[in-house]
Amino acid sequence: MSKVKYYYDPDTLSYRKIEPKKSRRYRNIFLFTLGSIISGLLGLILLLNTNVLNTPRELSLQREAKNYELRFELLNKKMAQMEQVLANIEDRDNNIYRLYFEANPIPEEQRKAGFGGVNRYKSLEGFNNSEMIISTTKRLDIIQKEMVIQSKSLDEITKLAEEKEKLLAAIPAIQPVNNEELTRMASGYGWRSDPFTKARKLHRGMDFTAPKGTPIYASGDGVVKRVDNRASGYGKHIRIDHGYGYMTLYAHLSKYNVKRRQKVKRGDLIGFVGSTGRSEAPHVHYEVWKDGQRINPINFYYGSLSAEEFENMLKFATQENQSLD
Repeated sequence: MSKVKYYYDPDTLSYRKIEPKKSRRYRNIFLFTLGSIISGLLGLILLLNTNVLNTPRELSLQREAKNYELRFELLNKKMAQMEQVLANIEDRDNNIYRLYFEANPIPEEQRKAGFGGVNRYKSLEGFNNSEMIISTTKRLDIIQKEMVIQSKSLDEITKLAEEKEKLLAAIPAIQPVNNEELTRMASGYGWRSDPFTKARKLHRGMDFTAPKGTPIYASGDGVVKRVDNRASGYGKHIRIDHGYGYMTLYAHLSKYNVKRRQKVKRGDLIGFVGSTGRSEAPHVHYEVWKDGQRINPINFYYGSLSAEEFENMLKFATQENQSLD
């Protein structure tokens, strides 16, 4: 309740009540209302700029930001798993695959190299979580680069494997005559007695004795280069180019089963045993050439002989006896 105010009236020698003017009353009410409004606005502005009171949109943005942080955390965990798997693949690639196919390992510096030059992440700077976003983006870029390098490496390994497979198929690896049809291994590679001159002579192949007409098989994949009897002493003979510097020769045949430039696979029937040319009895004279030099064929029978059969062949091949051609 407002206080009642009085003033002294000298004319009546008494106190009289002061009656406030209506204009002043209205002014006071207006000033009070205006002050209240201003105080309220100032308080509201203060609350809106502090964490005490948040608008629904701000609350929504805060929840969204926390959700993104959670997603980034999950993404980083997945990237850690990817890095672990990729590291395992890279280790096998360097220490197994590339080693087996005789390829140089990829240096760790090349696999893990970053990105130099201009700042690739400038557009990600200036945000509340810029450090986390830039770090995650860098990891993703490095993983992507490692995957590209690994993919190219596996492409290279695939080509090397295909080439290795062709090489293994091309190397002369079986006898030219089956054991079931073989009478005996008459003479091996080395110094032997010539059947015609009886002089000691270097025999540069192996002689397999078998009845006339016994099938002769290609010892590896290749292309037939010669099918003729124009080479001195060989009679009817076949030469197969296996690639990779390898060539095989089959001499003293009775007849052919292939033509020049024909592609053959290991085990294909190419001709038949005979005794043409400089030959003492029906047999096939077999030679293996590597880079233009004749080498001992006994080192190439891993594809058709058991350990016991190879041991017996080695025993006969090392005997310095008389050759058949």
